[in-house]
Amino acid sequence: MEKLPIYQIKKFNCQADANDLYFNDFKSHLKTHDFIENSHSHNFYLLVLFTQGSGFHTIDFDTFEIQPKSLFVLKPGQVHSWQLSADIDGYIAFYSQEIYNVYFGSKQIEEYSFYRDLKNSPEIILNESQAKEISIYFDLLLEENNRNEYKKLDKLLNLLDIIHVELARIYESLQEHNLHSYNLKIKELEQLVNQYFKTEKLPSFYADKMNMSLKHLNRICKNVLDITLTEFIYSKIILESKRLLSANVMTIGEVANDLGFENYSYFSKVFKKYTNLSPKGFKKLV
Repeated sequence: MEKLPIYQIKKFNCQADANDLYFNDFKSHLKTHDFIENSHSHNFYLLVLFTQGSGFHTIDFDTFEIQPKSLFVLKPGQVHSWQLSADIDGYIAFYSQEIYNVYFGSKQIEEYSFYRDLKNSPEIILNESQAKEISIYFDLLLEENNRNEYKKLDKLLNLLDIIHVELARIYESLQEHNLHSYNLKIKELEQLVNQYFKTEKLPSFYADKMNMSLKHLNRICKNVLDITLTEFIYSKIILESKRLLSANVMTIGEVANDLGFENYSYFSKVFKKYTNLSPKGFKKLV
């Protein structure tokens, strides 16, 4: 198996001074970049709205059916691939964390709730009016992107942010994503797990870091996410395991070591517990 490719925006953008943004209609994008249908990841954020066609979109080993008004939001590092019908079309946008965060300063792109690492679906199914409204902003993006006007970058980034605001309103209005009094604690937990999951796997470590009892933190996880704190921690570990294994750069033993497991056999035991597959069996599937 070949090494899993990790794409950068400059691979899609021929303009040397525009390596942090890329906008296109999906049909035109696919004509010159059909390699994206194969499994890959990237170092930037990705937003796709489909307006026609069908197919399947596999993201971090979960498969979603594509239909008109399907919208997908992806973070850097997520592994995905496509199976697309011949009549597929829509809008696609790439943007780096750096250009977004530097420009807006007081707010960070990763603060949008639909970019959380765990338990959040990368898929949003829009209704007719939502799809129509967001399509208007995408049309304005493409129109501005094809012009060379004064303050072009400012307009592109502000239009992109308007799309994010609209998506945040839609996302938070869905029943399964309602704002909750515990959401700030879940956000704090996610940040800690992202920082320490390779070295710290005990639930008590995260409870201590958050200055609360293990029982209370477990209650928050069950209330908001319907999983235990241990399951929350290991969902991150297993996802990163799958990404590393599918990238085909490391041996299974090296993956186990990189993720902080004492030995190959214990890593295999944990991986099988949460996936019903051995690491070797998983590698054969991807």
